Amino acid sequence: MTESIPNTTIDSNSANQNRKSAIADSSSIDSNSISQTKEETRTLSNDLVAIELSSKGAAIKNVKLSKYNRIFKDQSGHDQKETLMMMNDKKNVFEYLIPVQGKVISTKDLIFQIRKSSNQEIEFETSLSPESKLVLSYSLKEGHYILDHQIKFEGKIPDSSIAVIWNNYLNHLEANSSYERNYSSVYFKEKDQDPDYCSCTKDDKIALQGKSVQWISHVNQFFNSSIISSADFVNAENETVMLPQNADNLKLIKTKFEIPASQFSGGQTNLQWYIGPNIYSNLKNAAPDLESIIPYGWSVFGTINRYVIRPLFLFLENFIGSKGILILLMTLIVKIVVFPLGYKMLQSQAKMTALKPEIDKIKAKYKDDMQKQQMETMKIYNEFGVNPLGGCFPLLLQMPIWIALYRFFPATIEFRQESFLWATDLTSYDVFATLPFSIPMFGATVSLFAFLWMLSTLVFTYYSSKSMDFSSNPAMLYMQYLMPVMFWVMFNKTAAGLTVYMFFSNLLNIAQTILGKNFLFDTEKIRAKLELNKSKPKKQGGFRDRFESLMKEQQRIQQEKLKKK
Repeated sequence: MTESIPNTTIDSNSANQNRKSAIADSSSIDSNSISQTKEETRTLSNDLVAIELSSKGAAIKNVKLSKYNRIFKDQSGHDQKETLMMMNDKKNVFEYLIPVQGKVISTKDLIFQIRKSSNQEIEFETSLSPESKLVLSYSLKEGHYILDHQIKFEGKIPDSSIAVIWNNYLNHLEANSSYERNYSSVYFKEKDQDPDYCSCTKDDKIALQGKSVQWISHVNQFFNSSIISSADFVNAENETVMLPQNADNLKLIKTKFEIPASQFSGGQTNLQWYIGPNIYSNLKNAAPDLESIIPYGWSVFGTINRYVIRPLFLFLENFIGSKGILILLMTLIVKIVVFPLGYKMLQSQAKMTALKPEIDKIKAKYKDDMQKQQMETMKIYNEFGVNPLGGCFPLLLQMPIWIALYRFFPATIEFRQESFLWATDLTSYDVFATLPFSIPMFGATVSLFAFLWMLSTLVFTYYSSKSMDFSSNPAMLYMQYLMPVMFWVMFNKTAAGLTVYMFFSNLLNIAQTILGKNFLFDTEKIRAKLELNKSKPKKQGGFRDRFESLMKEQQRIQQEKLKKK
C-alpha cells in the first residue's frame, strides 16, 4: 500500500489524512522556486515530431507533428494549412507534487537548470532541499513518436507517493468539429482489465481508487497524447469536461494519479509519452491494448475491423493511391465475399414473386378478414415449401460486416485529408453546395454523397419491395420511402468516406437485384420447382404449423368477442 501525499498546511504526522485536498488544491502547495534563472526552452526533434520543453516545470510546452496539417478557414473563408500542434494551450497543466520535509512541492512553477541538452535528449535538474535533487530527463529516438521520460532523485528519496496533475485542453484539429468532439475522450487501462474511457458526449468522471493503471491517453479523433508507466500508476482519476461549441478548445481532459514510492527504490522510475497519430501499428507497439483507443466498434464489429477489414485495407493500400478508389474496391470485395448470402436472399424474393398470383387471389377472396387472409397465405407458403422469412436471415448474417465497415472509415487516420472527386477530406463531410440559410439538424451545406445515397436507397427500396405484400400494413410501404429521407438529414454531416461507401454499396445492391431478377432466376422454372415441392409430404411441427395454430387461436378469440357483442 502506498503512502499518501502530505499537505503543506499541516504537519507530516497528519499528512496522510489529507492527500485528496493537497492534490485538488495545488495552488496552496509550496512552489518555493529555486529560480536562479529565467525560463528557457529546448526542442527535441526527429523526422516525425518536434517537442518543445520548458525549463519552467521541466514539462512539455508544445508538440509539432511534422507529417500532419490542420486545415482552418481564414477571415475570407478560404482554407489554409498549418503544421498540426498538440499540448500547446497556455492553460494546460502538467505537474508533479513531491513530498519534501512535511510539505508538498509542485514542479509547475519551478525553474529547472538545464544540465545537458542535444537535439534528441535533455536533462533538467532542481534542488528540492539541501539533501535532495530532482532530475527530469527526456529522450527522443529517430523515427518514433515515443518520448522516453525519467524521474530521478539524487540524494534523499521521497518516502511517500508522488502525485501527478495533468489538465489538457484539446485543440480543434479536424474540419468537422462536432464529429471530432464525439470521438474525443480520455482512455485508460487498468492492470489485467480491458481498456475503458469516459463519455465522449457529456461531462464524466471515473475514479480508480486502489487500482493500478498501465497507461492514460487523452484522445482526439485521430491523435492522442498518452502517458505510459513502466510499472503502474495508482489511484487514478480521469475526467472529461464538455466546452461550448464556440469555445477555442474542443474539450478539457483532466487526469490525476500517483506514482508509488516503491517505484523509486532505486532512486528513479521511467515513463514514456506517445504523442502522435492514431496509427494502429504504432499504438500496438507502444503499450498493451493502446490501439483500442481507435473506435473500431465493440464486440464482433471491432474484431472484424481489426482482423479482417484493416489487413485487407493495408494490402490494397500497397497498390492503390486513391483512398476513394480504395473504398470502392473494398466495398466490392466484401460484396463478392458475401454474395452467396445475397444470392439466397434474391432466391427467396424470386420464390415470393412466383407465388404472387396465389397471394393476390387470397387477398381478393378475404379482403375483409385480415386474419383469414394471413392464415391462407401461410398455407400457400407451406404447400409450396417457401419460407417467408428466408430473405431475412442472409441479410442478418451480412449485417456485422456492413456495420463494421460503417465504423472503420471514420476511425481510420489514413483517410484523413484524403480527397476524392469533389470531397476534399474523406473523414469530414463533403460540401457540394452552400445554402443561404441553415436548416435545423441539416445545416447550411449540402453533401452530395449523402444525397446520392438517399436517391439510391429509394431506388433500391422500389426494386426490392415489388414482391412484398403491404396490404396488411400499408403504412410500412410509405415508411420505407420516408426513412431514407430522414436519414439523409442525419448523414448530411457524416464523413464523406462513409457516405461514399454507403452510396456505392447501394449501387451494388441495385445491380445485384436487377441481375438476379432478370438473369439469375427464371420465374417459370422457379414455379415448376415450387409445384414439385407442393406434391412432397410436409414436415409437421415446423414454424409454419406453429404460426398457423397461433392464427387459428387468434381467430377463435376474435369470434368469441363478436358473439359476446
